[in-house]
Amino acid sequence: MDTYCSDCKRSTEVVFDHAAGDTVCSECGLVLESRSIDETSEWRTFADESGGDDPNRVGGPVNPLLGDAALSTVISKGPNGSNGDGSLARLQNRGGDPDRAIVVAFKAIGTMADRLSLVSTIRDRASEIYKRLEDQKCTRGRNLDALVAACIYIACRQEGKPRTVKEICSIANGASKKEIGRAKEFIVKQLKVEMGESMEMGTIHAGDYLRRFCSNLGMNHEEIKVVQETVQKAEEFDIRRSPISIAAAIIYMITQLSDSKKPILRADISIATTVAEGTIKNAYKDLYPHASKIIPEWYVKDKDLKSLCSPKA
Repeated sequence: MDTYCSDCKRSTEVVFDHAAGDTVCSECGLVLESRSIDETSEWRTFADESGGDDPNRVGGPVNPLLGDAALSTVISKGPNGSNGDGSLARLQNRGGDPDRAIVVAFKAIGTMADRLSLVSTIRDRASEIYKRLEDQKCTRGRNLDALVAACIYIACRQEGKPRTVKEICSIANGASKKEIGRAKEFIVKQLKVEMGESMEMGTIHAGDYLRRFCSNLGMNHEEIKVVQETVQKAEEFDIRRSPISIAAAIIYMITQLSDSKKPILRADISIATTVAEGTIKNAYKDLYPHASKIIPEWYVKDKDLKSLCSPKA
């Protein structure tokens, strides 16, 4: 970097003395600028190797959902887990933290979201829902795990990435399906009181689950495309089954026509979709009469629909 030097009367190359904060002319040694402020990070990271500046600074992230934006002071533990200054620790505990309960809930939401590999937008939406409940002072005495799981379930539906109740239940730290269902109804009721109108939950379609289910079963791109088109055509018929049951039944139907060397059994589909085998069989029975109309023609022409097993089997 070149800078104009008043002694050399021209632009010369300069050297930065980071220890002293000085900018020095490389030819005459004149200090052109002193006590410069270093705006780069206070520590070395791997980002330095790529030549880019690391934007991270000291301190944790700011959370706008907390009263003090998460900028609180915590008395840390001393050596061997002891409280360094007992009096300071006692004063902090005595004073209490009004956001302690909600911080615990946010951590639980983050942990459950990580187990389901949910994106940050769903995690933030779930945290926002819980914060609105906390503001109404209606969470005391209720099962935290069930409330948090219900918030995640609602957030997934609102963001158009629904998860089944069984999937949510599997990461809910022991909260039962019934407890999560009750917590969901409680949240909907409380937020309806707050907003003065019913909370928008988002409509669930069979197609919302397909790509995840097919991926779990190891289906190839062609099979996934067929399943998606079949589900779209199935919506034209009055199949009175839940979206997840229809999705599982259509996957079962298409896998019977697949040329895959490793067949996918109904038990495998049941595990991947969390739908009972009996439910898949009943939904398949309702879809079977419409097979020739819902399965795409470009896929059927090379297949024999007679290879589909009878729903009575």
